Amino acid sequence: MADSPPASDATPSPGTRVDEIADGIVRISTPVPPDVIPDGFTYNQFLVLDEQPLLYHTGLRRMFPIVREAVAAVIPLESLRWIAFSHWEADECGALNEFLEVAPNAEPVCGVLMRDLSADDVADRPARGLLDGEELTLGKHVVRWLATPHVPHGWECGHLFETTTRTLFCGDLFTQSGCDHPPVTEDDVLAPSEAMRAKFDYFAHGRDTGALLDKLARTEPELLAIMHGPSWRGDGAALLRRLAASLGATTGGQGDSAGDASSSGPGAPSGSPPTP
Repeated sequence: MADSPPASDATPSPGTRVDEIADGIVRISTPVPPDVIPDGFTYNQFLVLDEQPLLYHTGLRRMFPIVREAVAAVIPLESLRWIAFSHWEADECGALNEFLEVAPNAEPVCGVLMRDLSADDVADRPARGLLDGEELTLGKHVVRWLATPHVPHGWECGHLFETTTRTLFCGDLFTQSGCDHPPVTEDDVLAPSEAMRAKFDYFAHGRDTGALLDKLARTEPELLAIMHGPSWRGDGAALLRRLAASLGATTGGQGDSAGDASSSGPGAPSGSPPTP
């Protein structure tokens, strides 16, 4: 593993897997059986181990004890520096304040639009808002915020790309059912994720969907860290463009300018939302 604070003596809850899927990137996966969610499901978080450790996704608030134990099995909780998430949703950031309480030096980190819309009102500490394309250095690892409004859903949505390992933390883009997955696969994940979407379509299908998926593809990721299902290793650019084709979304247009409140162009808000 990459240089990081020493692990504690804690152990994760039974059933929760903790696996290093790239150099210094740990996947935490908690399965939910079919008798709770039809066909089963997984909730995954990702921990970037470095001088400034980063947790991507907190999990649901009610899952906090499980995720807390898993994180503590890898690093001391108090060493967490950043808590990041793609968009404002319970499984993304439901346990944000619980983690802020046990990690006194941690700060939320997200896109500027999400900071202004929700995070700074709800979180117990102010969030670090990243502009579209802005990078945050954790030590050996560097993460870049890529604003993707409404892709797959949420005006404030975006994704983190880790430049050293070429890992794209792609959230809900390839959501798959099932509760028994390997940590990483090279098998097809598009077909099962499209089968899931056929049952209940969670994509917003905004006007810039294709351009924004192409914007992600141009990072040329080699590992997709997927929130629900196994992570995937391979030609990430090609897979993202296949997803765009499956959605019927063209990949031309304003992918670079379709960003958050810091950008202009199609899909971009003209500024921060008004406050009362």
